[in-house]
Amino acid sequence: MEIRDINSFLKYWESIRGRTSRVIQAIPREHIEWTYRTDKWTLGDLIRHLAALERYMFAENVQGLPSRYPGHGEELASGYDEVIAYFDRMHDETVAILRSLPDQRLEETCETPGGAKLSVWKWLRAMIEHEIHHRAQIYTYLGLLDVETPPLYGLTSEQVHNRSLPKD
Repeated sequence: MEIRDINSFLKYWESIRGRTSRVIQAIPREHIEWTYRTDKWTLGDLIRHLAALERYMFAENVQGLPSRYPGHGEELASGYDEVIAYFDRMHDETVAILRSLPDQRLEETCETPGGAKLSVWKWLRAMIEHEIHHRAQIYTYLGLLDVETPPLYGLTSEQVHNRSLPKD
């Protein structure tokens, strides 16, 4: 996928974020800081990480600025309501920054925290890939908790199977 204009990117980005938000809403309030092992990130850590990296790394870098990633700890947001509010606030700030970018900025380069120089549109594509990666982790965590999760695209695998023609 090549990103040519910021408005079409933002429309796509909002659809990605909507699917992530739906799975986050499935997290039971009492499990916001749950993890499957003490040395692994909690669900709250994953959400704070998504929020902070989107805003303080990706959004900064596409403006030609260095990363200001503050980490993913509870000092950023603690408790279910605060974590969700932080996630939403960081996204709103990111969208405002991206909306202000002229389309020609997408073809220009930015520098990643690792020192790589690449086009802004490729860095924005990486932001989407990053979110999808961590969304999958949230799905896995919820599976371990035996929490029902929303289907990604409207139907579950079982529903697709039931609606499909038999294999020849």
